[in-house]
Amino acid sequence: MMNRKLSGLTIVIAFLMAGNIAFAQEVRAGSPIPDGAVIYSLPMTTLNIQVEAEREVFTAGPYARFAQKYLGLEARQEDQVLYRIAQVEVRPYLEADPAHTYMVNLTGVKSPVVNFSHFSAQGLIVLSDSHMGKEEKMRFTSYARVEFTDKGTSSNLTQEQITLYRAEQGVSGVNRVAVPQNQTVAKSVERRAEEAAALIFQLRSKRVDIITGDTDATFSGAALGDAVKEMARIEEEYLSLFLGKSVYSIQTMQFDVQPVSSQARQTYIAFRLSDTEGLMSASNVGGRPIVLELKADFDQSQVPSVAPDAGKSAIRLFYRKPVAMQLSLVDGHETLVQSRVLIYQLGKTLSFPINVSMGR
Repeated sequence: MMNRKLSGLTIVIAFLMAGNIAFAQEVRAGSPIPDGAVIYSLPMTTLNIQVEAEREVFTAGPYARFAQKYLGLEARQEDQVLYRIAQVEVRPYLEADPAHTYMVNLTGVKSPVVNFSHFSAQGLIVLSDSHMGKEEKMRFTSYARVEFTDKGTSSNLTQEQITLYRAEQGVSGVNRVAVPQNQTVAKSVERRAEEAAALIFQLRSKRVDIITGDTDATFSGAALGDAVKEMARIEEEYLSLFLGKSVYSIQTMQFDVQPVSSQARQTYIAFRLSDTEGLMSASNVGGRPIVLELKADFDQSQVPSVAPDAGKSAIRLFYRKPVAMQLSLVDGHETLVQSRVLIYQLGKTLSFPINVSMGR
């Protein structure tokens, strides 16, 4: 049986009793429902993907271009905003398939009610309004402003010697005489970087002296650990002048993928990720695709679409048998998630005579 749409109205299939003969009648949505009739739907699986992306806001240090020269370290010299996938979780859930909705009459016989409840409990059919709801949320944490403080131990000013010239009358004429003078000027960026690097090495040397006891200073109790910890903190501050600072935050979003049986290859773009703009929907071509792949555990073509007829006098209950699929969520050549899931709409639609007693 197939559902159709006429003038935007959903058509459902009604299975009604007329003596001992079962027959199907197409009923438009909104038509009166006979007493004892129950509306149900075939289940379908939706894959809910919850993703956490880590956002790094990097601010280059003011002395970054001198890091190799004075510290022997490579340093990023440009400010950057980068996103990386930190965590991915795939949650399959069931909901009613609106394209496969049926109405069955359970009046008068005990077996149909019991059988219907049994199939419903197994998840092979669901009530037409069933839906495992989920919280839709999008969270983004703002980042703090990064500031660098150069706590130098010397003044930002320095003395530079310049040479001026004055004219003097000599025996042979006017002579140009050099007059050296000192003037106070601001230190260059490289000079300040050189001093910061020297202080870093000095802190490291002093820390080693304290740890090894090669110092005249005495420390008692927790004072030794506190002194070493404080020196390490100061060194980290000076290093950031060369290596820069990063502030991290988390972006959380959810995406849904509904596999469809009409698609030969079960490959879907689950969402996209931009290194500079973060998580994006599958339709936004501004990011690289994160691909969801489904592969069946075995060949489903061996399973018949509909079970053999158990008798013309039986009202048949249609249900779905799910198919086990191997799920992979892939970012380029990197596999983020790999698991096994049951996908109902990719399985077979079978039928069962609902007025047959199911004995133990």
